[in-house]
Amino acid sequence: MKIQQPGRRIGIGIAVSVLAMALAACSPGEQQAANRDSSPTPSVSTAIQPTTSPQASVQPSVQPSVQPSAQQLSSQKTVQVYWLKSSGSKIEVVSAPVKIQAGVKSENILEGAFNRLLAGPNDPAYSSTIPKGTQLRNLDVREDGVHVDLSQEFTAGGGSASMTGRVAQILYTATSINPNTNVWIDVEGKRLEVLGGEGLELNQPLTRQNFEKNFDL
Repeated sequence: MKIQQPGRRIGIGIAVSVLAMALAACSPGEQQAANRDSSPTPSVSTAIQPTTSPQASVQPSVQPSVQPSAQQLSSQKTVQVYWLKSSGSKIEVVSAPVKIQAGVKSENILEGAFNRLLAGPNDPAYSSTIPKGTQLRNLDVREDGVHVDLSQEFTAGGGSASMTGRVAQILYTATSINPNTNVWIDVEGKRLEVLGGEGLELNQPLTRQNFEKNFDL
């Protein structure tokens, strides 16, 4: 026969009652706060995008090709410049066409031709007996012909053949626009009457016709 122990049941019942009373005494807000404190705090990760500045695109500079304008092309004139060329035992006066930038006036065209003449020939087949350093001081186209004023260097050095050759170059270049016009040659502003130590006499005005008649290269 089993003997019951009433004292132990009573102790357990009292403990359960005390626990129930303690839980009832807690307010709902305290329970929620407790729950929040006990819940793990979520970690928030913020993705930082790196800021990138766009690289400057360097474009190569292209220089435009310079093309002559229509006005420049229209102002280009073809004129004959006269050189000397050996032909056996003789010296010939030969023409060579050159393009120059010139205006509409005859003076401008002839000035460009003379500047080219005084610079000397580019073709080794041609020669010039005009002394280096000779400069064009002035050029006028008048009613009585073309007046050419040269610097003192024009009279320097050379024999009769050299003197005749340089006069021919001046005369024929000055008449490249109008072959029948008269030409007057001055040196330092004075009329050239005798050229060189051998005394090449010039009866001015000069023309192609009287030069070919009176002089022999």
